[in-house]
Amino acid sequence: MAQYLAEVIWQRGEQDFLGKRYSRRHLIRFDGGVELAGSSSPHVVPLPMSDASAVDPEEAFVAALASCHMLCFLAIAAKQGFCVDRYQDAAEGTMAKNAGGKWAIDVVTLRPDVLFSGPQRPDRTQIDQMHHAAHEECFIASSVKSEVRCEPVYGSAP
Repeated sequence: MAQYLAEVIWQRGEQDFLGKRYSRRHLIRFDGGVELAGSSSPHVVPLPMSDASAVDPEEAFVAALASCHMLCFLAIAAKQGFCVDRYQDAAEGTMAKNAGGKWAIDVVTLRPDVLFSGPQRPDRTQIDQMHHAAHEECFIASSVKSEVRCEPVYGSAP
């Protein structure tokens, strides 16, 4: 079993927390050492409490789906002998209320644009089949309805 780690760090500093006038900007650190700025979406929490230049959870979710699909597609194309020179996806997620009345990313639309080269190039039917197979193999797409657990750690912070 593989484990994937992400650390999320936020500190109040001198901000007015109880008055709800605090920044939602935070640090996201991955186990490989990459760090990026995170924030709530300005669509959810208005500026200046959100930071539009940071990655919000909704964007990260859409990016995770697009990235996983791409990685699966590349593996499938290589296995079938098709040389991919470029893969670009302008993925988009939309949020709406679900059947339970809760806000959720209800649709993620991937718009991959793939450039092939070499003597063997797939036709539209083959490209569609590879995208379908990539969707079926994508770990993130298969996880969308996964259980989310919350296991608080008490007393570790000073």
